[in-house]
Amino acid sequence: MTVDSSPEARTAPPKQSSLGTTAARNLATTTKSAPQMQEITSRWLLRMLPWVETKGGAYRVNRRLTYTVGDGRVDFIQDGGTVRVIPGELGELAPLRGFEDEEVLRALTDRCVQRDFETGETLVRRGAPADRLHLIAHGRIGQTTEGPYGEEVELDVLADGDRFGDDALLDEDARWEQTATAETSGTLLTLSREDFNSVLSSASSLRDHIEEYKSRGDRRQNHRGEAEIAMSAGHTGEAELPGAFVDYEEKPREYELSVAQTILRIHTRVADLYNGPMNQTKEQLRLTIEALRERQEHELINNREFGLLHNADFKQRIQPHAGPPTPDDMDELLCRRRGSKFFLAHPKTIAAIGRELNARGVYPDHVDLGGQQVPAWRGVPILPCNKIPITKEKTSSILCMRTGEENQGVIGLHQTGLPDEYEPGLSVRFMGLNEKAITSYLVSTYYSAAILVPDAVGVLENVQIGRWPK
Repeated sequence: MTVDSSPEARTAPPKQSSLGTTAARNLATTTKSAPQMQEITSRWLLRMLPWVETKGGAYRVNRRLTYTVGDGRVDFIQDGGTVRVIPGELGELAPLRGFEDEEVLRALTDRCVQRDFETGETLVRRGAPADRLHLIAHGRIGQTTEGPYGEEVELDVLADGDRFGDDALLDEDARWEQTATAETSGTLLTLSREDFNSVLSSASSLRDHIEEYKSRGDRRQNHRGEAEIAMSAGHTGEAELPGAFVDYEEKPREYELSVAQTILRIHTRVADLYNGPMNQTKEQLRLTIEALRERQEHELINNREFGLLHNADFKQRIQPHAGPPTPDDMDELLCRRRGSKFFLAHPKTIAAIGRELNARGVYPDHVDLGGQQVPAWRGVPILPCNKIPITKEKTSSILCMRTGEENQGVIGLHQTGLPDEYEPGLSVRFMGLNEKAITSYLVSTYYSAAILVPDAVGVLENVQIGRWPK
């Protein structure tokens, strides 16, 4: 027998002598996974909120009467390099709260003077006469005062939409109690007492409103601004005791349940012929519900009507002192409420917290939460939530909250017992078949969140997460 020993014969692939794997797979059973989905997250907020049954679709938050109002932030309009305050936004000032004369408000905004400032510039100095209101359109301003031993004490950091000098408009003897220094360049608008009085003298409606405001200031209130409950303590003998009652807000806030819905469509041929080994309708429904739950958590964070970021009290919003989230900033956020249950931050923000702790040689605690170890600060868990937005300037926010009705905290709202309920607070309704043999299901979930008292949730805003410690 002759054997071909040429180089071409030695390098040629051997002839196939058995069944190949490609053909064999046509007869084999394939092991497959259930449909996977990248959008699914841990959804810690939905897991940690106590959910309260909300019959009638609305939840009313009754509170003690509060006299301190009008402490929100002011919005502005920018036209090139010119900045103007929106007239209606002056209602955020305590003396103008509830004042609705658009013409008078416009006259006040026309008298606001724009002032651009640079980093390090001293805007007002402690002890100097206070004769004008300052509205911050853009930038960061630090406030300091002199401590009891002559040292400089930091009071606060103000940013976009904040203001200082409210009392200067009505009190002719007012003096600045703090020094305000620009930490960045920016822009503010000022309204002098002289200009305010000029408008006041020509507007009888404004004079009446200011007089009513001053009369409210004479009412006794506690340090939270609530109507004080008169009482006597430490007396002896048969002292005459004061009478008291607890007054309530006349128009308490109501939270109506919001909704997230979609229509799931499945062709009957798919449901009939391709239902094994996995039920197509069940898998389609499972992934749809996961997407709805993700959207639900997003709304609980970002919705302007009830979302936590937009509804946190302005007095519970603070700014980081240096930009990144330092341990000092975390302590400042934590100390503003009792019984804090958890922090909530974007995963990238949590990484920034870790960098700042590592740079100082401090390492976070870890606590067990449902069998899972999570980082914590001062024993309070720091939980991830990718629904908290990150701006293009690489800044974000950190929330800290107390939860539960019994603790006067944050609660989730839902209603169970819905028709065709599939999960608590979520229903799947059969909508029938159309002429194309497509089956439709209406998938709905109803939810909201309520902040029972203002200090139940706090926000550390404008946290810089793009800076790395050196």
